[in-house]
Amino acid sequence: MGRNLRYGIGSAIAAAFLIAGTANATPFSFSTNGPDGQMATASRPENGSQFEIESADDFIAHTAVRINSATFTGLVPLGASVQNVGVEIYRVFPLDSTVPPSGHVPTRNNSPSDVAFDTRDFASNTLTFSTQVLAQSFTASNSVTPGGIHPSPGQTTGGNGQQTGQEVEFDVTFTTPFLLPGDHYFFVPQVQLDSGDFLWLSAQRPIVPPGTPNNPDLQSWTRDAFLDPDWLRVGMDIVGGTTPPAFNAVFSLEGEKVPEPATVELEATGLLALGILGALRRRARRSATGATPR
Repeated sequence: MGRNLRYGIGSAIAAAFLIAGTANATPFSFSTNGPDGQMATASRPENGSQFEIESADDFIAHTAVRINSATFTGLVPLGASVQNVGVEIYRVFPLDSTVPPSGHVPTRNNSPSDVAFDTRDFASNTLTFSTQVLAQSFTASNSVTPGGIHPSPGQTTGGNGQQTGQEVEFDVTFTTPFLLPGDHYFFVPQVQLDSGDFLWLSAQRPIVPPGTPNNPDLQSWTRDAFLDPDWLRVGMDIVGGTTPPAFNAVFSLEGEKVPEPATVELEATGLLALGILGALRRRARRSATGATPR
């Protein structure tokens, strides 16, 4: 195969990846708005004697997306230092899950799946983060703190009561972006502190502008290492009551939409054909003028 033909194919393939990553990309963003002061839920990675706790809220990607950055807001005890930050992405049950479920919770309908679809954390150098204190003192009316998550039939505790701390926003940049096919997902932030616990703050539900309405808008779920792989609804299952609440959580996402794999394949095929055609035409012109192909 001649040099120019090779160049045409290589250029076409490179151009296909460039188009997939940039030219056809349009911005993607999602936000649940700020805290409503109703709920705060623990969410932390496993660390030594500290067992893992996960709290999750959902978002929808209507097409494939690349998530480059995120924010989330919660309570941090005064004087505590952040040791690690992680973000997990889950799909909706029954994907990535054992079916039928264990039966240790009232329902798994619309819960996060058993295992994470993808993860990033500061410790593995796949994200960086910064923090900003939004308020020196912020109070959530109710909470789910470590030890407050129990399997059925004892799941409804009413919550762990009022919690106060610094209102802190975490600004996260994914040095390895999340690449997500179009689907319904759950966002799970986890924060490891040197003392006390991070509590993720709730947001108004349903989401209203300038936030990004979800349809459907699934509520917040939580679990710890002892409930894993099951999840409980923060409002419906744990808080309970005659009119159980349903919560969202404070977070936002920024990135861009990218072509679905089938679209990228079609683009690559078309560009490959154009590259080959262009190379053959150049070879034909050289032959016609007596030039020697190299």
